[in-house]
Amino acid sequence: MAAKPPLLRADPEYLKAFSTIMARIERALGAKRATLPVTACVAGGAALHFYTGVRVSKDIDAKLMARVLLDPSDLQVAYRDVDGHARLLYFDTQYNDSFALLHQNAYDDAVPIALEGVDARRLAVKLLTPLDLAVSKLSRFSAQDQSDIRALARERLIDAAQLRRRAEEALPDYVGNLDRIKKSIDIACRVVKAEAGKKDDPTI
Repeated sequence: MAAKPPLLRADPEYLKAFSTIMARIERALGAKRATLPVTACVAGGAALHFYTGVRVSKDIDAKLMARVLLDPSDLQVAYRDVDGHARLLYFDTQYNDSFALLHQNAYDDAVPIALEGVDARRLAVKLLTPLDLAVSKLSRFSAQDQSDIRALARERLIDAAQLRRRAEEALPDYVGNLDRIKKSIDIACRVVKAEAGKKDDPTI
């Protein structure tokens, strides 16, 4: 499916720090121009912040679709958020999506974003769609993951039926306890439905 450019809600200073890190990753690709760009697909709290503006994450979880030699010390940027608080953003070079529940088309369907200072012809930065981001939260399904799913539902970026369908389509490739994750899917769908109910109730 064709991905539409999202409405980005990220804190402006966070966005600058994020762009700086991605520009440094682009620089690490070297001077030679490849035929196709390397893709960086962003998940986790960073993607959530772009979509909702909530929960400023200190790390960037992203899958690079190429082997790139990165210097972790060069991939951290200090900045001040909208409230003036000092923060540090860093690229997590240890990020591993192997144990996450991910739909087989998650990376193909990811949404491209334009970043100042990053040449998309060399490094294509994309976000997991809100739906695939929610699905990826189901494997760990901590209290924070549930809160993140709730935030996506609050912005009407996901609905329960879509979430169940996408998650169940991802199950054949999942490595882990299927009974546990099926329960997580049930709970997540109830959470999303509850948020939808709040939106529809004018007294709330």
